[in-house]
Amino acid sequence: MERTKPANRRCPLPRGGGRGEGGLIIRRLGRTDFESTWRAMQRFTAERTADTPDEFWLTEHPPVFTQGQAGRPEHLLRDTGIPLVKIDRGGQITYHGPGQAVVYLLVNLSRRGLKVRDLVTRIEQAVIDLLAGHGLRGERLAGAPGVYVGGAKIAALGLRVKGGCCYHGVALNVDMELEPYSAINPCGYPGMKVTQLRDLRVESDWMRAGEALLEQLERQLER
Repeated sequence: MERTKPANRRCPLPRGGGRGEGGLIIRRLGRTDFESTWRAMQRFTAERTADTPDEFWLTEHPPVFTQGQAGRPEHLLRDTGIPLVKIDRGGQITYHGPGQAVVYLLVNLSRRGLKVRDLVTRIEQAVIDLLAGHGLRGERLAGAPGVYVGGAKIAALGLRVKGGCCYHGVALNVDMELEPYSAINPCGYPGMKVTQLRDLRVESDWMRAGEALLEQLERQLER
């Protein structure tokens, strides 16, 4: 039923990027292949030292389903021809595609004195604050990480922690084709509704929304 992409490709780290507050490096990658980016995150985390600056990577992906370590195959409801990649973050299955702003957070939690739950809360708050700037009320749901508007999920998040450092991050639906979500139980919840900025009458694109998200995430991380 699933079309799984080949694994274990060695991917060079992204180049370029500017510095934010506190030595944070922000990289704007454009559209990238999901698995190559994932492998680059793994390698960055494995090779970083105690002095390596934290980084945010802003990107957009071609259509892909990703299934977390706890993922159950029954949450992929039908074959759409979209590749499925089984990965090392927490959680179940989600979708990435054009028109979605994805920010990966490569953060040394130990150095910042943060627990995973602290970072999850700050990521969610960054999205909530972004939405508030457009007059929208973002909400959390107990037991279902992410951000919701009117009960529909607009942002999904998942993290992996290794050696006190995290990678993976948050995906914000901006202006995309939502049909692929009908082929899955998003994040393992049957019937979960999803939404995006466009459907909430916010005119934007993934790059502009991504820049706004970077700003909010940086504010949360450095507070």
